[in-house]
Amino acid sequence: RKYTTFTDEQRPVGVQLFGADGDRMGEAAKKIIDWKQPDFIDLNFGCPVNKVVSRNGGSSLLKDCPLLTDTAEKIVKAIGGQVPVTGKIRIGWDQKSINAPHVCHLLEDCGIQAIAIHGRTRSQGYRGEADWEIINECAQSSGVPIIGNGDITSAEILKYRKETTAVAGVMIGRAAMQNPWIFSEAKCFLKDGKLPSRPSIAQRWSFVIRHCRLAVESDRYGEEKHTLMAMRSRLMTYCKGFPGAKPLRQQLSQVSSIADVEEIAARSENLREEYR
Repeated sequence: RKYTTFTDEQRPVGVQLFGADGDRMGEAAKKIIDWKQPDFIDLNFGCPVNKVVSRNGGSSLLKDCPLLTDTAEKIVKAIGGQVPVTGKIRIGWDQKSINAPHVCHLLEDCGIQAIAIHGRTRSQGYRGEADWEIINECAQSSGVPIIGNGDITSAEILKYRKETTAVAGVMIGRAAMQNPWIFSEAKCFLKDGKLPSRPSIAQRWSFVIRHCRLAVESDRYGEEKHTLMAMRSRLMTYCKGFPGAKPLRQQLSQVSSIADVEEIAARSENLREEYR
């Protein structure tokens, strides 16, 4: 249950499931709806990570459309219309088996009400570029909303994809880990074509420390030490664009307390002042 904790202020919130056993996943979805009342259930048929694929989850189902269909149908039936069911896919397993348009039609027939598509194959991982032509083909032919995902790294790119494709929406992924302000930047740019001022280094450090405190308060990973250890990779990602980013990443890879992060932030700010 700790992985599904959220507040009403964060709605709309969905809970994502992965796997290939439609019966068990359907039961899990019903329990989650009873416990947490999410706004929707999302089915992950796109994750490329080995530990997920090796368990016949995520993008592995793109190689087995009958199993994918069976899984989706059973979950939709089990939920019985209590909340919408959505799906997340990639454009295919590899370049020789790109099947996203076909998969979208299968999922639509199963009762899936919206589909997010990452524009790479599973074999690509996060290498190369997302194929927005395939995403657009799916959006043009599908009867349910298609949400495009892949390489949305700025407000300008987001606006371009919205204007040049038939997608109903655009999903921001990894870029938000480096720049959490990308959402407010996108809203502003879509509204009046202007970008807000970027936060200062001091404001960014303040955000990082606040994130650490909220993570500790959530108690998801247990005591403070374990929480900060779990956050190390996330903290290192925040460093893009910081002065002296390389040594900062090395220091953040060893933190075990909020005090450690605050000390690194203070040293970073002091060093920046010296070179002004």
